[in-house]
Amino acid sequence: MEGIQFLGAGIAGLGTGIAALGVGNVAANFLAGALRNPSAAGSQTATLFIGIAFAEALGIFSFLIALLLMFAV
Repeated sequence: MEGIQFLGAGIAGLGTGIAALGVGNVAANFLAGALRNPSAAGSQTATLFIGIAFAEALGIFSFLIALLLMFAV
């Protein structure tokens, strides 16, 4: 039973890596747009931070679920 618990936690932990890919994707697309039109980059910085925050929040939720699966009785 304990092995299955850790297997589920490991699978839930994959979400943190996927969230890291999401943050990289948001930052890369912002950089590509900023290089294409530097004058509009300043007005899009808030959108960049909101996108990074949402992607990172999903990783944090996934990490919390993994902890709950590991240490819940």
